[in-house]
Amino acid sequence: MADIIKLLPDHVANQIAAGEVVQRPASVVKELLENAIDAGASTIMLIVRDGGKALIHVVDDGIGMSATDARLSFERHATSKIQKAEDLFNLNTKGFRGEALASIAAIAHVEMQTKPECDELGTVLKMEGSKIISQEVGATTKGTSMAVKNLFFNIPARRNFLKSNHVELRHITDEFHRVVLAHPTIAFHFHNNGSEMFNLPKSNHRQRIVNVFGSKTNQKLVPVTEATQVVKISGFINKPEFAKKSRGEQFFFVNHRFIKSPYLHHAVVSAFEGVIKPDTYPGYFLYLEVDPASIDINIHPTKTEVKFDDEHTLYAILRSTIKHSLGQFNVVPALDFEQDQNLETPYAYKEKEAQVPRVAVDSGFNPFQEGSKSKGVSSYRKESNTGSQAWEGLYTGLESAIGKEVAFSSMQFESETITGSVFDEEKESLESTATTFQLRRKYIVTTIKSGMIVIDQSRAHQRVLYEKFLKNITIKGAVSQQLLFPLSLSFSSADLVILEEIKESLNTIGFIFGKMENETVAVKGVPVLVSESEVGMVLDQLISDCQMEVSGDSFSQSDLLAKTLAKTLSVKTGEILESASQIALVNNLFACKESLVSPFNKPVYITITENDIDRKFI
Repeated sequence: MADIIKLLPDHVANQIAAGEVVQRPASVVKELLENAIDAGASTIMLIVRDGGKALIHVVDDGIGMSATDARLSFERHATSKIQKAEDLFNLNTKGFRGEALASIAAIAHVEMQTKPECDELGTVLKMEGSKIISQEVGATTKGTSMAVKNLFFNIPARRNFLKSNHVELRHITDEFHRVVLAHPTIAFHFHNNGSEMFNLPKSNHRQRIVNVFGSKTNQKLVPVTEATQVVKISGFINKPEFAKKSRGEQFFFVNHRFIKSPYLHHAVVSAFEGVIKPDTYPGYFLYLEVDPASIDINIHPTKTEVKFDDEHTLYAILRSTIKHSLGQFNVVPALDFEQDQNLETPYAYKEKEAQVPRVAVDSGFNPFQEGSKSKGVSSYRKESNTGSQAWEGLYTGLESAIGKEVAFSSMQFESETITGSVFDEEKESLESTATTFQLRRKYIVTTIKSGMIVIDQSRAHQRVLYEKFLKNITIKGAVSQQLLFPLSLSFSSADLVILEEIKESLNTIGFIFGKMENETVAVKGVPVLVSESEVGMVLDQLISDCQMEVSGDSFSQSDLLAKTLAKTLSVKTGEILESASQIALVNNLFACKESLVSPFNKPVYITITENDIDRKFI
């Protein structure tokens, strides 16, 4: 039998490795930015075109590389970070496996310009698909410039799986946020299609967070600090009143590296238990410093998952630290049972001084004198009789009620005037004969000829609202209610970019916007179904869903907006519905074009026939 196992060619092996390292343009951005940080750069510039598909250019002022190092950096598993296997458990750098540049060069056109500070001339290296096109000596500045063009040019199938430019740009922005928040002492610049998106100077952690997410973020932050033998915790959490329905602004950094940890996230959420609503999520920017030997960061190709030696202790420390911060900065209201509220000074009188009461005395007043002065006992008796008559004169004209009992039946009480009922007699009679009832504040049960139907009230309302919003977007016939006083809402620069993209679609469903500048958006009109208090929550949810959406054509965007509005504004589980609302919801549901499933393809109702019930009694 002939041998069938053969070694893969280098270019094929590199393309396979690229599938793990380079998933999308954001993966290239992450690797290049981390290389620039490891090179000791103090200023890093990121330039992106067409969502990273056409160009990803990273320029740094780090230590640079010699001509030999520049060539070796594109070889597989060539690195300066580790020398032996034990070094994997004592890492203080970002990239260490030496496969990033080799994988990137295998599926793109790469041009590198690098020069150490001690050399007069630098190296210019060009590669296409792992092949060196040219290597020359050139005049370059100190540091390294990496330009990655035409990503996946030799793998059309992978390129076809990339999403639209604005979706890929959002993924790049997310990676950019993760890197810049971990390194506030480095200046970053981000340009997209010729326009500047971020200009972040060197600062501390708090100022870097504010520069990335907007000036309004400063009032949301509560500092968190704790130092133990296991871990050193620093950073910030958002105040409970700023908790969102989306999972945005949640960052964990371990030894200056962004990680994802559902276990630690649960510790943060449990610390906020009872302070925020069940359906909301707190924001946090937490920096953890642990012994590098106590963690393993090589359990995932993207190095975003970390394995801790003692997770249970870390969980307890993190949870208690956040609880302490919430109480220390008076974020959580405290109860003092020893304080008597009756003795507290009202706020309106705290700054006022006490006033001494004045006694006014009329020296010429004589209670026994009327008309002329009198002396003697006889005069006293006369005046006293006259005084008593004057006193009794006050009640002249009033009927004496002495010895008489007033009957309560003769008393009249003020009553409210009935102006009419909300429903007319026909509707009231319809409600009285209705055969619907609410079960567990979650389901609506109604009868049909063959048995009964159990309807999920939340999913049913989602279907009704979804078709209504989708119709308004399609025919552009939505009714908008003008606000007497426009709302002013604050968003980060990244959120404003998303709002600009979906602004036209939002106008079709009833939103009317004013100026969008300086991280502030003016809302002048809202759809009829959206209350003024829900505008901020709805827009936050729309932005979050657009960030997570994978498709970007116009139909999908309209569908996404309709789904998000339906989900946000629908009746929730636990809400009590009156009989009239139950009947209206049932009628509207079965008037929909598709009543079987919700907008998220989940069943809306089930049918229980009479035969099904009979089988239970066999």
